[in-house]
Amino acid sequence: MKATAELQVIPIGSETSVRAEISRVIEVLQEHDFILETHASGTNIEGELEDILSIVRQIHETLHREGAVRLISYLKLETRTDKIPTIAGKRL
Repeated sequence: MKATAELQVIPIGSETSVRAEISRVIEVLQEHDFILETHASGTNIEGELEDILSIVRQIHETLHREGAVRLISYLKLETRTDKIPTIAGKRL
């Protein structure tokens, strides 16, 4: 099933800047066959629902393995039965 999502990953308890952790999130996402759009508060993702859910777990496992102590993620998902959801279809 195709889906679109917005993912926001928030490292807690690290330095003031979280640039390194967020850059790593983008690297992990780019290793997969997603359509991505990054923005100031997160990343829009287009792909298979199962892959999107799986990548959130992989991101948490990767960042924890690399030293992040605490992570909070917000994930908004959209699936549809009347047509395939796309990021392009969301643009105004």
